[in-house]
Amino acid sequence: MIGYVTIGTTDLDRAIKFYDTLLATIGIQRLWQHGDMAAWGLSRAEAALCLARPFNGRAASVGNGVMVAFKVDTAKQVDAFHAKGVLLGGKNEGRPGPRGEHGVYAGYFRDLDGNKLNAYVPEQRNSN
Repeated sequence: MIGYVTIGTTDLDRAIKFYDTLLATIGIQRLWQHGDMAAWGLSRAEAALCLARPFNGRAASVGNGVMVAFKVDTAKQVDAFHAKGVLLGGKNEGRPGPRGEHGVYAGYFRDLDGNKLNAYVPEQRNSN
């Protein structure tokens, strides 16, 4: 359904280093970089995260209520992703753990530009 999501940055070079290192913790690599944009994903055939300097030349800003979530396979991956994001200078927005009635394990943080990110793994529930 979703082809790609784009978030803004004010410092593309700094942000690329952040995302190259962060996304490697969950097996995602940079697919391409051209001009004022870069993209990460598992392949060009799947959904991607794009990072860009705003086309209008204004400063990048974050959306209130906007978040990019990365689905992973294990809670250990959530823990590693969250820890790496904070270690790289991101701001903790919710330590990894079970989340309410949603049936997920997730950890939340903001990147260097203030964009909110998380990694999550769906909880395996009994159907009985």
